[in-house]
Amino acid sequence: MLEAGSIYLVVRDFDQSVSFYKQLLEKNVSSQNKTRFAIFNVGDLYLGLLNGKFDAEHPDQVERAGGFAPLFDDFVAVTEKQNNGKIVINLGTPDLRKEYERIKELHIASDMTEIRYMNAGRPYWYFCLRDPDGNVIEITGGYTPEGGPL
Repeated sequence: MLEAGSIYLVVRDFDQSVSFYKQLLEKNVSSQNKTRFAIFNVGDLYLGLLNGKFDAEHPDQVERAGGFAPLFDDFVAVTEKQNNGKIVINLGTPDLRKEYERIKELHIASDMTEIRYMNAGRPYWYFCLRDPDGNVIEITGGYTPEGGPL
């Protein structure tokens, strides 16, 4: 039986990504391995950031056994690939309007949408933004169009 570990993102600029997620999540890094890997504990979610350049820049600090599989191990190549948005990180908040305004004022997000409505079997309100590597973040939560949280 498998147990939850973490979902991690391979990032181009480790420091920029750590700063982005600290501000977005309003949390400090929960644990960190040099500048190679950082984990944010977000409730039941462990969101990790892997510095895609660390292994290539510090080969003396990385020990491997069992060979090198470029498809899985060449993180520099992964960081250079175009992000096509197939992964969406979904986060929730009790007050969507307040969170929208907070993130907007931080000026950290690119391609941030307005608050939008969707009903595909279950109605919900949400907005989307991208992190420094183009990963899509969807934030959902309590909202009424009249101006206050549900």
